[in-house]
Amino acid sequence: MSSLAATLELFRVFGDPTRVRLVALLARQELTVAELTAVTGLAQPRVSTHLGKLKEAGILRDRRDGASTVYSLNDGTMPADARNVWSLLETQADDGILRADRARCEALLRARGNGWPDALAGQMERHYSPGRTWEATARAFVGLMQLGDVLDAGAGDGTIAELVAPRARSLTCLDRSDKMLAAARQRLAALPNVRFARGDLHAIPSDDEAFDHVLLFNVLTLCAKPGRVLEEARRVLRPGGGLTLVTLDAHAYQSVTAPYGHVHAGFRPAALRRLLAHSGLDVAVCEVTSREKREPHFEVVTAFARRPRGG
Repeated sequence: MSSLAATLELFRVFGDPTRVRLVALLARQELTVAELTAVTGLAQPRVSTHLGKLKEAGILRDRRDGASTVYSLNDGTMPADARNVWSLLETQADDGILRADRARCEALLRARGNGWPDALAGQMERHYSPGRTWEATARAFVGLMQLGDVLDAGAGDGTIAELVAPRARSLTCLDRSDKMLAAARQRLAALPNVRFARGDLHAIPSDDEAFDHVLLFNVLTLCAKPGRVLEEARRVLRPGGGLTLVTLDAHAYQSVTAPYGHVHAGFRPAALRRLLAHSGLDVAVCEVTSREKREPHFEVVTAFARRPRGG
């Protein structure tokens, strides 16, 4: 007979609706993590965590199939208490979510014959496949650009400059930190079109109309006077030149960002759009473009603007 603690732990394992969904699916068909993610619509790390707990409890088993791990119900050696609880749940549960899971699973199984992409059509951005990463995609898109003279304002150690410089006529890395500039020089030593300047974004050490493009990537929250920084960006842009800006949306997690030197808790897109317009730039896009998966789920704003050609 099982101890009270073991029984309570078993109830806890089956007390999570997500785990019941996974067991219900795997009782009918063995599936990979990617397939379970596609069927349930849950994040892959969350599915993997629940699968691990179910396997630890002896309810599921797994096996390797090439590069994938396939899960199924542990019919042969499932503990008797777990089997009893699952039998009760299986016969009593008639839930709309479980029925919808079964329907999506049947559609996925029909698509198996057409390969992995067909099985995940419409949600591929949520799933990993070998070589298909955001970094690889970003590097490919950078190759489509043909830039003139670029200012990377707040360049840090040159991570962004390393991507952009091969597609630019010239690229100037501007930062107020000697240590960051030293790291950037080392990183970019093989690129002859890269220059370095130490200075403050509130008073950019460049002539008027010196650049075709200004990059402000994740630096505006560090600046005491963001409006002044945008005015300086406009000053050093040539007529028709473009500004690309990435920053955080407004948030309530100053305790998280303060250790990184942030003096502003992000910018609402509408407020940022007003700042850009007030500095004399024509705004094409200013909106939230992504949300981080890890807590506290910061949202990121991307803006594209140009200095008018008419003065």
